Amino acid sequence: MAEKKVSLKVVTLKGEDAGKVDLLASVFGVKDVNPQVIHDAVTVYLANCRQATAKTKKRHEIHGTNKKPWRQKGTGRARSGDCKSPIWVGGGTVFGPDGTQNYKLSQNKKAHKLALKGVLSEKVASSSIIVVDSLSLEKASTNEFAKTIKALAGEGKILVVANGENENLVLSARNVANVGLVEVENVAVYDVLHFDRIVITKEDIKKIEEALK
Repeated sequence: MAEKKVSLKVVTLKGEDAGKVDLLASVFGVKDVNPQVIHDAVTVYLANCRQATAKTKKRHEIHGTNKKPWRQKGTGRARSGDCKSPIWVGGGTVFGPDGTQNYKLSQNKKAHKLALKGVLSEKVASSSIIVVDSLSLEKASTNEFAKTIKALAGEGKILVVANGENENLVLSARNVANVGLVEVENVAVYDVLHFDRIVITKEDIKKIEEALK
């Protein structure tokens, strides 16, 4: 029995009709979307984006004298060892980040695929995926690309999925406001959720289908 298909319209960069592309319903037409795996995928993505460079100075790293500020007894004040004490202003920090903390998380491949299928299916259902026949540009021009992408996808945040070898596209899209550019191999669940619409070529959406089926 033939597997069910989902048909998406294909257009040119000028918005002209360029046929259709048939995609597997098991990838782009998932009905029972699992919100938990989508939540997990986003959590893992954001955690792995953290640089973990925050660092505070411990007591032994504070620059200052080791001299006792006043004698131990007889002053009426609490005893104190030196100005590097954590209870002093400018002293060391207790249990602060040391720059070596690890926030990395992971999600198994099967769950990640399920999450990606779910969010892509939601985009298809809301007609938020725009398939074009080609994204090749004759020359690199940010201004021209901004006009083209606005006419094609409208207002809002647009994710352009492309091949990294498309140098003119990379140069044209990298400084356009509200437009994100990602390689087809690196599309993340967070990207699909974060952007309002996705612009992708017929060839690249087939690559995603092949990777997820």
